[in-house]
Amino acid sequence: MTRAVLSIGSNLGDRLAHLRSAVAALGDAVRVVSGVYETPPWGDAEQPAYLNAVVLVVDPAATARDWLTRARAAEAAAGRTRDPERRFGPRTLDVDVVAVWDDAGQPVLSDDPELTLPHPRAHLRAFVLRPWIDIEPHGRLPGHGWLTDLLNAEPLAFDALELSPRPDLALESDT
Repeated sequence: MTRAVLSIGSNLGDRLAHLRSAVAALGDAVRVVSGVYETPPWGDAEQPAYLNAVVLVVDPAATARDWLTRARAAEAAAGRTRDPERRFGPRTLDVDVVAVWDDAGQPVLSDDPELTLPHPRAHLRAFVLRPWIDIEPHGRLPGHGWLTDLLNAEPLAFDALELSPRPDLALESDT
């Protein structure tokens, strides 16, 4: 069995509908979904605000590469197009594989440029760590430490102040 944490975000079109479509696309693998946060854009300020959340998924047969395939399929279904000129540009849906654990509970590590695990910038992104804490308050990012310690340290402590919880927007899992 593999367990994975996926980060989902959208800042184009019906942002909430895109997040809901990502959760629906993951189907029975979804165990829990975080709250939704509205966040300023990261890495490219000239774009609309994002809605972000984190999803914990489990599948007895999935590999880390399978999670990436599912992530890309959800993005494609939402009409995601990649602009090589704007790596951190706006998108209908972004689904990142943040971390994966094998059936023994050990983190899966990968230095493959297409699927680096854990995600190489997750420890620098309050919009990933804060929602993750919602679903795993005592979680750890492999190779980096406790989520709360990462979020409370500079420079993320300042970034975390810019996240706006959106309790009026819910993402439901069926399980």
